[in-house]
Amino acid sequence: MKTNSDYYGIDSYFTDEQLSVRASTRKWVNKYIKPTIEYYNQSASASKDWSKQLADIGAYGLIIPVEYGGLGMDYLSYGLMMQELEKGDTAVRVMSSIQTSLVMYAIWQFGSLPQKQKYLPLLASGEMLGSFGLTEPSFGSNASGMHCNFKVVEDKIIINGSKLWIGNASHADIAIVWAKNEDNKVQGIIVETANITNFSTSKIDNKWSFRSSNTGELIFDNSELNKVQLLEKTTSIKDAYSCLNIGRYAVAWGSLGIALDCYETALKYANERVQFGKPIASFQLVQKKLAEMITEITKAQLLCYQLGVLMNKQEATFEQISMAKRNNVVMAQKVAQEARQILGGMGITGDYPIMRHIMNLETLVTYQGTHEIHLLITGRDITGINAI
Repeated sequence: MKTNSDYYGIDSYFTDEQLSVRASTRKWVNKYIKPTIEYYNQSASASKDWSKQLADIGAYGLIIPVEYGGLGMDYLSYGLMMQELEKGDTAVRVMSSIQTSLVMYAIWQFGSLPQKQKYLPLLASGEMLGSFGLTEPSFGSNASGMHCNFKVVEDKIIINGSKLWIGNASHADIAIVWAKNEDNKVQGIIVETANITNFSTSKIDNKWSFRSSNTGELIFDNSELNKVQLLEKTTSIKDAYSCLNIGRYAVAWGSLGIALDCYETALKYANERVQFGKPIASFQLVQKKLAEMITEITKAQLLCYQLGVLMNKQEATFEQISMAKRNNVVMAQKVAQEARQILGGMGITGDYPIMRHIMNLETLVTYQGTHEIHLLITGRDITGINAI
């Protein structure tokens, strides 16, 4: 049995440092996430220890410069970390990705020096937890049509509106909130949840997916905070999208992690499960499923690797990131479905990770840009015609 999921020897492309990041992340996931994740998933809860532990392994701010509390590592290292975290569970990867890709990245790219010095070390250490407020009740794919708005009155910012489907919403210490100013231009604001008036949050319960992830709403009603909280370098919705690009990159790698976990589980099970006097791995149709799974995984690995190379060179386009996010999520869906069939009835139990991954993938297919929107982004790029 070939247990190595690196069918094309892609590991030879990675540096020792990059492989070390993957190994240490995998060790943490195997020790702290896999043994307990089914309990947390079934109870729709998360461990109080996850956030501090993620900070301890460098999962908050891996790509942020050392001078601001990060580790200053490259995007291939970050991708491998996201892959291993999501092999554990999507909720764990989401905690890391929101903090790094969306919150810390936004402050690093668009914040003033005092804002970077104040917030980034606290976020990297896990002393502060962040959220990213872009989506609204009526605006998802059309984020630029947002209603959330603000005005500056003397030394205060006054915000009105709400943000929905926000990770970490109900217990975040800060939120990067995107809203329109009086000139109808979108800017980002660092909202300290403990230092703003007329502000409230709500938590979305009764979810079938992302069950161990805290998701909710940010609600502003003439909410006031100091104008120094404005991310003054932000000038348009494109700035918010640049943060989402890093988040989508993380999803591309993370969904690959799901596919690997499902494939490896199915391969092991197929060699151990005996029917008609022999392992089901000996049957042609089971081998067909496994062969197609590893083929699609290998293609996704190559896609992720090359995208990481381009990210490190600062040459990756958002269209290329969209392609990887879209392809890898759908690939992982198909792999997970085939794995569930190989496991038969056991595939729907909490004894195995398959059904939990399937439910999380149902969210990932529309998370940070729907499958259809990402298709049209590629279509526009290759034809030059905007169909959105």
